[in-house]
Amino acid sequence: NDLEIRSSFESNTINAIAAALIQQKGDIGVFEYGIRNIKYGIPDTVQRVVDPVGVVYTTISPEHAQVAGVKNPFKDYYKAKELLSQNMDKGFIITNTDDPRTAFLGYKKRNDVKVHYYGLEVDDIHDFFDADIIECPSCGKELNYEKRFLNHRGVYSCECGFKRPEPNVKLTNIEFTNEKWMMTIEGNLFNYPNNHDISFKVDLTVPPFGFHNIYNTLASITTYATFTPKIENIETTIHKVFDNLDMSFIPPGRFEVVNHGNKLIGLGQGDNGDAAKINALFMNQFIDGPLEFIYTTPDVDEEEIFEDHFKVIKAMNPAHVIVVPGRESIEKAEEYYKIIKEEYPDAEFYPLSYEEMTKRINKLYELAIESEYDYVIMTGCGEEQAMWESIKQKLIKR
Repeated sequence: NDLEIRSSFESNTINAIAAALIQQKGDIGVFEYGIRNIKYGIPDTVQRVVDPVGVVYTTISPEHAQVAGVKNPFKDYYKAKELLSQNMDKGFIITNTDDPRTAFLGYKKRNDVKVHYYGLEVDDIHDFFDADIIECPSCGKELNYEKRFLNHRGVYSCECGFKRPEPNVKLTNIEFTNEKWMMTIEGNLFNYPNNHDISFKVDLTVPPFGFHNIYNTLASITTYATFTPKIENIETTIHKVFDNLDMSFIPPGRFEVVNHGNKLIGLGQGDNGDAAKINALFMNQFIDGPLEFIYTTPDVDEEEIFEDHFKVIKAMNPAHVIVVPGRESIEKAEEYYKIIKEEYPDAEFYPLSYEEMTKRINKLYELAIESEYDYVIMTGCGEEQAMWESIKQKLIKR
């Protein structure tokens, strides 16, 4: 280790941060902080009390503003994220340049702190969904996209002058297989402890850990290279961490694509539109024939999630659709099924009870492995541990 680190990686609450600061010793603290709104997140207070030398942003989208069916106003949610860095007058903002919302948070602070941007510089990742209109975070007009990577993340510009900043750390090459990914990452940035610019380049081999983890990889490498005092260790340490990854680090229920006999089955939680799109983009690179979509539905008062999910289903152009309740309400799941059946007349519905979760898990597993199709995607809503991870454990031998 280059430094002794205080951390709260197992919890992203304010209590976890406070406990780590009080109970742990270290040269630097690294804390994840989950913010849904200003009232309960008090991000401006957290920033004032902790007084960070670095704030890292990954992505900000409306889907993340919804919790347990309650959708916080997106403007309030975005403002809460901004308040975590708004009053900083030293240090760094490290932010995703492909996301115009997070990029703008750094752009606005460029005269107060140093800003390091990370992003993609490849042609192998591209969004095939119908493009939503994305407002410029600076002026509110529609952004123009030269390229879209994932949903609202891409290469963009606006007539007001705001455009995607050049990334300091970038993915410059990637090769996909269903067993491993080969990535090239290049960086040119300012190192905080040594007070000068540095550069690096690494070729990594990682498990197929999902498109969102490409951004997480770039964010973590950018943060490490910014704050390590031992710049001579940067490339060696990056290799040590990422070349030794396996899929055991993936949180419960996250989407994976696995071989089962002659089938490729992609499965995992996709409980909002953004997550389901990422799962579909991940699966799509492997599809070379008719696809079956096994969809697990949202619940009562989650119609917006269903609308986003239905767009994903249609974009995947499945040969066959199976619908299963993902949460508690069988009645609501059947309503969603009837809407799907209008588009896919041969769609099937299995009214599997939440109370009999073992039966639901066993049936979903059976539907996947006994499918007549060589390509199967199973995603939507459902409990991370109680449902998705249980199904994955039946399919995947670690």
